[in-house]
Amino acid sequence: MQSTYMRYLVILFSIFISTTTGNWLMAQNTLPANSEVLTLETYLGFVKRFHPVVKQANLQLTAAQAEIMQARGGFDPKIEIDYQKKRFKDSEYFDILNSTFKIPTWYGVEIKAAFDKMDGVFLNPENTVPNAGLATLGIQVPIGQGLFINKRMADLRKAKFFANQTKAERDLEVAAILYDAMVAYLDWQRAFQEVEVYDFFLKNAEVRFKGIKDLIQAGDRPAIDSVETKIILRNRELSMEQSFLKFRKATLELSNFLWLENDIPLELQDNLVPENTEEQTLINVIIAGDSSLNVNIAQHPKIIAIQNKVDILKVDRRLKGDMLKPRLDLQYNYISEPVLMDQWNTNNYKIGANFTFPLFLRKERGAYKLAKLKVQDAEWQLDVEQLQLKNKIDYQNQEVVSLKKQLRIANDLVQDNQTMLESEERLFFFGESSIFLINTRENSLINANLQKIRVRYDYLESNAELFKILARVED
Repeated sequence: MQSTYMRYLVILFSIFISTTTGNWLMAQNTLPANSEVLTLETYLGFVKRFHPVVKQANLQLTAAQAEIMQARGGFDPKIEIDYQKKRFKDSEYFDILNSTFKIPTWYGVEIKAAFDKMDGVFLNPENTVPNAGLATLGIQVPIGQGLFINKRMADLRKAKFFANQTKAERDLEVAAILYDAMVAYLDWQRAFQEVEVYDFFLKNAEVRFKGIKDLIQAGDRPAIDSVETKIILRNRELSMEQSFLKFRKATLELSNFLWLENDIPLELQDNLVPENTEEQTLINVIIAGDSSLNVNIAQHPKIIAIQNKVDILKVDRRLKGDMLKPRLDLQYNYISEPVLMDQWNTNNYKIGANFTFPLFLRKERGAYKLAKLKVQDAEWQLDVEQLQLKNKIDYQNQEVVSLKKQLRIANDLVQDNQTMLESEERLFFFGESSIFLINTRENSLINANLQKIRVRYDYLESNAELFKILARVED
């Protein structure tokens, strides 16, 4: 009789020993054999360096620099040479050489040097020059329209603002793709942790089923308990298969963000698993240790992008406003034979003036009014975005704080449900409970673990959302 009782105790002990140590085992994150950990930091390093969308965003910066170079080309010195010669029936009608060297300057002033040599029987009298040719050194100054701003100046200023806008927009694009990559990793980690939970309780169910069968064969438990434990086992197997399928899908989703050099997509190996570290360690990787409590809205990439858009429109408005002025260009050219250029004679010169002014200015006034409206519209957009961004950041910070509290509560729920399960098992050990009640307690513990995993995911994803909103991207 004593031997039978001891055998009964040994079987019961073997049934419940794995369950009572369950929390400790899951906390250790038991990994498959030959597994390798892919950390979040390593994973994001691959995304930042090799993902095609990140490369495309960086190309925009190069394009913006090319725009600046193109705009600066409007101030490049220019050489112009025009040579014409006509000979007919042994007569040289004309032999004309016009060469010019022009230097545009910032305030619309243009410096010009020229050399003309002309000869021929049928040469236009006004083109008659000394035999040695005629050298010219002159300057053209706009008085009115084009003095303080002109198209060359406007193009260069807009190109610089556009480069700043492009840099900010690039940061927003990179932040968005990094956020998507973070969410994919967190989904993968969550799916893996759920697999671990179901795997652990599946093994418990297998041990319990075998133990109950042994007790039934010994005549210590009713046969119906085997049906109950078998139902539990099948439910655990079903949940395990469903969670593993979810994990495989998350693995493939994660692979979408992994690339190697030369634009080669990378497929995750089956032995790769996510890291199991403290939440704060992952958060430090997600937000790069930045505090979001003191945020300078004016330095946010989205605000910078809109502000530079406003600045571009203001340059365009100023240019359109300059068109309302009359155009008056004054020219002065000192002329001399090349051999006498060092002998300054102020009596030798060529001057000119060009005046243009539309009488009604309807085209110019309409263009200026449209430019003003575009600036006003962009400034209103800037005000709205600043307010919305501030509210988004405030809300996201509140959500992070709330989810951190929820995670702490979820941890307590797991511990409490674990305690209740162990208590129910002790009652069963003394014959005062049933498999049904143990299964109920175990289901509550499983749900508590899954809830903890879900809240942990929400907490980390909320920090990733905060990173996306702040868009603090390292170059």
